[in-house]
Amino acid sequence: MDFGLSESQRRWYDEAVRFGREELNDPEATAREQRGEFWREGYERCGRFGVLGLPVPAEYGGKGQDIPTAVSAMEGLGYSCVDTGLIFALNASLWTITMPILAFGTEAQKARYLPPLCDGRSFGANGASEPEAGSDIFSMTTRAERKGDRWILNGRKVWITGGPIADTFLIFATTDPTKGVLGITAFLIERGTPGFRVVREIPKLGMRTAPMGELVFEGVELPAENLLGREGRGSRIFNAALEWERGAILASVVGTMQRQLDRCIKRARARKQFGQSIGKFQSVSNRIVDMMTRLETARWMVHRYAWLKQQDKDASIASSMAKLHVSECFVQNSLDAIRIFGASGYTVEEGLERDLRDGVGGVLFSGTNDIQRNIISQHLRL
Repeated sequence: MDFGLSESQRRWYDEAVRFGREELNDPEATAREQRGEFWREGYERCGRFGVLGLPVPAEYGGKGQDIPTAVSAMEGLGYSCVDTGLIFALNASLWTITMPILAFGTEAQKARYLPPLCDGRSFGANGASEPEAGSDIFSMTTRAERKGDRWILNGRKVWITGGPIADTFLIFATTDPTKGVLGITAFLIERGTPGFRVVREIPKLGMRTAPMGELVFEGVELPAENLLGREGRGSRIFNAALEWERGAILASVVGTMQRQLDRCIKRARARKQFGQSIGKFQSVSNRIVDMMTRLETARWMVHRYAWLKQQDKDASIASSMAKLHVSECFVQNSLDAIRIFGASGYTVEEGLERDLRDGVGGVLFSGTNDIQRNIISQHLRL
């Protein structure tokens, strides 16, 4: 299979690199990260650029591109923008909110929610995890009860990326706990709905510019038109959202790994010790070779996932393998980059310590890497 970029994919990649360099790398980036502050203006710029709606048809406010093109553009943003949290947040909104609405929404829901999600007026957050239902998501206790032609939601969600700043939420609740998976239903909720509130923002190790929060629903009353898909079919929507997220959200990380590699090669050539460039030392050159190998395999796995989706093939296992492999590679490459830069790599000003902190999150979100191994082993009937 040839995963070389098409003309359209190359154009969007190049444009994303240019856009990221010119519009997203402002002088306040490091200070915002230290404050843990989401850059709403940067998000809105991404909307105007078009990346938030790349795979969405033009009739709903998108650019009508395919998944491989969207993945290519996200890789370009990862290469050019140092605000990893911002890029992660916009990916989360696209893959776990916009795409499920596009795939499962009614025409009225698409017309209402997709245009503002595509142009940056709205930010989306996916609410599934709970204090006692993380990887075991179908043990959720958030309850949705029918009352005439309306639904009443009560419960709590936690570890929600974008929770403190999102405008549109895709929330999963059980309509009948005794039915397990078949009791899960999906709902669209807007910020400001009575009874729905964000109770706290959760500080974390990395991805600090992508706020994480805890949500509470106390007698939230929703009309029937807020139900996404059919009652009891929320697990299908949840699994689809997770597949998009696992397979595509780390495309930007591939771009970041390319930026790391380029910086390390430049450093190894320019830095002199004991009368020669440090790249001449085998311990350094071997580390860079390992970084390059991880990068190329990570890129292949992400683009293979995108190719499978474009071919309308089963990509569920490919998404789990991509998520597992790319996230592990990013952590190791970030650590190797710090070691190549030495003492300066340990400092905030070089930005490499931020990559490492941000990278740790990748082995946890969208289902931990241990869960991905379980999924893959089950596929192998082990």
